[in-house]
Amino acid sequence: MNLFDQVSEDIRKAMLARDKVRLEALRGAKKEFLEAKTAKGANGELPDEKAVGIIVKMVKQRKESAKIYTDNNRPELAEGELAEAAVLEEYLPKQLSAEELEAELRAIIAETGASSMKEMCKVMGIASKRLAGRAEGRAINAKVKELLS
Repeated sequence: MNLFDQVSEDIRKAMLARDKVRLEALRGAKKEFLEAKTAKGANGELPDEKAVGIIVKMVKQRKESAKIYTDNNRPELAEGELAEAAVLEEYLPKQLSAEELEAELRAIIAETGASSMKEMCKVMGIASKRLAGRAEGRAINAKVKELLS
């Protein structure tokens, strides 16, 4: 079952369970999926890689919103955003640990033959694609800088 179908099925389950937070988060994800499916050039298809990218973006947005709410003394709104982010994170692949991330990046650096910061964009391009959804871009960037310097 692909991610789109899984989210659709889980929306039905959330409605039956009357789980408002889960239902709201999943409906938002399905809306984004449908927009991506009907976008120009999508041919009505939504591969799982693209769906994971959408969910990563949504989780990031929820966390940023929660931070803003927290900074403005609105903890009740921040809790809602974090709860939705937690629901969406269930659909992401298992996140890499720091050691696993470093091992993956060392392999990519060896594969590309990069040896200096000048070649960072070559490494980042491959790493971003290969590790999408399994590690945050910020973490990848910081680790690549550390390994190449």
